[in-house]
Amino acid sequence: MLIWFVAVYLLITVGVGFYASTRVKNSKDFAAAGRSMSFPVVTAMVFATWFGSEAVLGIPAAFMKNGFSGIIEDPFGSFGCLMLVGLVFCRPLYRLNMLTIGDFFRKRYGPKVELFVSLVIIGSYLGWIAAQLTALGVVFNVLSDGAISTTQGMLLGTFIVLVYTLFGGMWSVAMNDSMQMLIIVCGLAYLTWLLGNMAGGPAHVIEHAAQAGKFTMVHSTSAKDILAFLGAAVTMMFGSIPQQDVYARVMSAKTEKIASRASIAGACCYLTFCMLPIFLTYAASMIDPQMVSELLDGDAQMILPRLIMERTPLFAQIMFFGALLSAIMSTASGTLLAPSVTFTENVLKRLRPNMTDRQFLLAMRITIAVGAGLTCLFALYSDSSIYEMVGNAYKVTLVAAVVPLFAGLFWKRATNQGAITAIIFGLTSWGLLELTHHDGDLWPPQLAGLLISALGMVIGSLLPPLNKRGRAFDGALANG
Repeated sequence: MLIWFVAVYLLITVGVGFYASTRVKNSKDFAAAGRSMSFPVVTAMVFATWFGSEAVLGIPAAFMKNGFSGIIEDPFGSFGCLMLVGLVFCRPLYRLNMLTIGDFFRKRYGPKVELFVSLVIIGSYLGWIAAQLTALGVVFNVLSDGAISTTQGMLLGTFIVLVYTLFGGMWSVAMNDSMQMLIIVCGLAYLTWLLGNMAGGPAHVIEHAAQAGKFTMVHSTSAKDILAFLGAAVTMMFGSIPQQDVYARVMSAKTEKIASRASIAGACCYLTFCMLPIFLTYAASMIDPQMVSELLDGDAQMILPRLIMERTPLFAQIMFFGALLSAIMSTASGTLLAPSVTFTENVLKRLRPNMTDRQFLLAMRITIAVGAGLTCLFALYSDSSIYEMVGNAYKVTLVAAVVPLFAGLFWKRATNQGAITAIIFGLTSWGLLELTHHDGDLWPPQLAGLLISALGMVIGSLLPPLNKRGRAFDGALANG
């Protein structure tokens, strides 16, 4: 019965993708849904794209091991990112009316910076998409009771997500995200009530976690612990801002006010509903402590799926796997589309500047297919956890793209020379520190890389010659 439910659900998802394809008339429809989305739809896209496998499986597993101190990057850093986007970045970026975030770097700093940053952004998606495909493999393996291997499940999941993203683009993402958000909310709310009662009531679960010290974010006020906290916080809080999936949701809104408010609303929804899988997994430790203890020493990501399969009725299993599949597929489709649009607009277009809109649309679809294959291969051979894949994905954009974006929008003296220096300083210092880093070291590599990138921007921009491109861009930005 559970397998049949999943099969029907997947068919509906693909069907929605085919229906969405009827609304795709040109490349802007495919990439940004024609800037026509309402507040509820944009909010649903923001929430559903970010609420992926790491929210249901990865974050709770990390919480069980280290409490809140182990999940500073996500969900707290992600919440901070979406709030900053809504409060600070949405409006100035929306007014520029560009297809990709890479276009901003071209207009502000020139084609070299555009190319460097776009390649960094594209590369950063590898881990995030791979995490979703890995989770799909795990889900199909669990649902089939081992009849489908994790590898086969990953291949099957990749094919399904590819099909409906390939045809409908952002329209498909928007329609499916709206449906999937409803399933996630209903499924997790029901399971919270069910498992909470099985564990002795929600208040008892929360009190038990508090007594175990799980709500401590910083274990001490030592310099090392404070810097570790800051390093974890900025990884996704800042590193996720210069990302195409964030920018695409901003650009898909009807107005800049909708874009801003929907980002803030999506942030609040994300943080709220990330707490529910954490609650459910901790409740599992009270319902079946032996099983949880065994999995903490092995694969902690399997705590919740195993409890659901062994201790709950069929309806609860349907609700859980419906919510889990919705979370994974909504994130996978959005993150698969984003780097493909960036590659076509900011890399391929440089090689073929005279493409027609029809050729551009075809190029985006081909890029999506190639990207899906590459990330699937990466997922098959990666031994990182889902949470690690997602967290590591944003370190590269943190050290290479954040400072040029901040300075480009809010510092008039920023130049293309400063941006190039910031990228080189940030990537080089972070890479060297990652290679030589040990657990006892004071500075997290990504935090040091961010600060050195900022230093590079200041040095490069203040040294002669100043670039006139930045000044002209500032005038255009000020005039809206």
